[in-house]
Amino acid sequence: MTGKGSINKQSVSAVKWSALGSIAQYGLSLAAQIILARLLGPENYGLFAMGLIVLTFSNFLSNFGFAWGLIQIQDLKIEDIRFAFTWQLISGSLVAVLLYVFAPEVADYFNEPRVDPIVRWLSLACIISAITAPASNLLRRNLDFRWINIIQIISYSIGYLVIGIPLAYYGAGVWSLVAAWLVQALLTLILSFIRHPHSIKPLFWYDGAKAMSGVGSTVFITNLCNWALDNLDRIFLGRFLDSNAVGLYSVGYNLATTPNKLLTGALQPAFLTAGARFQSEPERLRYVFLPVLASVCVLITPLFVLFAIIADDLVGFLYGEAWQSTAVVLAILALSMPAFIMWAMSTPILWNTQGKHLESLLQLPILMFSGWALYVFAKQGVLVVALIAAATLGVRSLVITTAACRRLKIGLQHLLPFFARGWALTLLVAYGTFAGVELGEFASSAYFGGQLAMMVDGIAHVKLDLIVRISQHLLPLMGGAFLGSGVFVLVLVRFPRLLGNQVLGMLARFSPRFIPKMQG
Repeated sequence: MTGKGSINKQSVSAVKWSALGSIAQYGLSLAAQIILARLLGPENYGLFAMGLIVLTFSNFLSNFGFAWGLIQIQDLKIEDIRFAFTWQLISGSLVAVLLYVFAPEVADYFNEPRVDPIVRWLSLACIISAITAPASNLLRRNLDFRWINIIQIISYSIGYLVIGIPLAYYGAGVWSLVAAWLVQALLTLILSFIRHPHSIKPLFWYDGAKAMSGVGSTVFITNLCNWALDNLDRIFLGRFLDSNAVGLYSVGYNLATTPNKLLTGALQPAFLTAGARFQSEPERLRYVFLPVLASVCVLITPLFVLFAIIADDLVGFLYGEAWQSTAVVLAILALSMPAFIMWAMSTPILWNTQGKHLESLLQLPILMFSGWALYVFAKQGVLVVALIAAATLGVRSLVITTAACRRLKIGLQHLLPFFARGWALTLLVAYGTFAGVELGEFASSAYFGGQLAMMVDGIAHVKLDLIVRISQHLLPLMGGAFLGSGVFVLVLVRFPRLLGNQVLGMLARFSPRFIPKMQG
């Protein structure tokens, strides 16, 4: 097998494992977050989200980007690894100390003194995350996404299912989330190092340090810009409103973005790693990128529209009435998630076509406008903040995807067929989903309407919430989900030509036996 063929095979295998791992992780995280949300309530979630905002910022500072150079460097040496690990440890330790010392100021900013000890404990994660990065990125460099996903699933399961949920059940409150996060981070470090051990001997400088530092500084600036764009909404919510509002918003935000972040968190490094080996072959990058864009338009967009339509019943049934305000946040953000994926899959194109500086440069005006809008309007509540966040994602996607397409000489004439097919399938799925919700509401009213009062009589109050959730939300949720997804599958199986050659080619790469069956 040729080197290129081997890389293609590795890339397809990596994407398959990424997809399977993302599905498994999303299922686990959804189950865990539902249980924790019902046990803890919006206020505890909001407190943790405030601490997490600062932690993610600190992680970007502590990682600085040295470890990302391990993916980009074509001829990796042991000195590269030692240098990256040394400076990851130094930067992580410094940031952890700063975060611990300035925790009271963070609490003052949010007008919430309970955030102080949360931030101090979470500062430990800065060191853990920083020294995990070299081993994790070496696994990504090797396209070992099978083990990356195994590590993530094991660490999340133990952190949240074994530690977090029992602590929440026994009244630990927000500390159950803090403990779960730290345990997950520590297990990820241990398992990543076991899978890909490397030298931890310090190295402060060497001949290739300047090149490594150049990659690191670009990654740092880019990640800082992306962090701000991703977190400004909760920063201003926490400042102008309270922990309850932050909790309601954060759960909706996490529900909408978690599947995307899991998928792009695995696919983006795979795309970046494979693309780094074809930096001098833009035609090959173009050949890979077009099916990605087509798949986002034709396959992913209809599913997120379905997700947005059933958001109200999904939140009402799974989380209960205390979280109902989360539904509108989920619906708005779900509609912007295809843009999120398109943005995430466009950035590796910039990095692999000598345009790595463009990601931060092009997004700085968007950051300034988004910051101004949130500063002015965040006091209006979670609905307005969700609209601003969704609009920001849309503009980011438009700008970065356009830049990536221009570098690969992809014109509007190449993209219009994807948009047309995507809109057609989206309208069909939306119609089916709305029809399913209406049928579910009719069936729910017919079956439960006259019987609910009799069912409530003689039933303990503790069961009333479950009865109400089933009567109001379950049948509409099932109807919308089943009929909407049924339309999607029907088109996929019976009318595959509607998907277009680019999407069919993408599906054929990952399931060669499936396409002949559809065409037959």
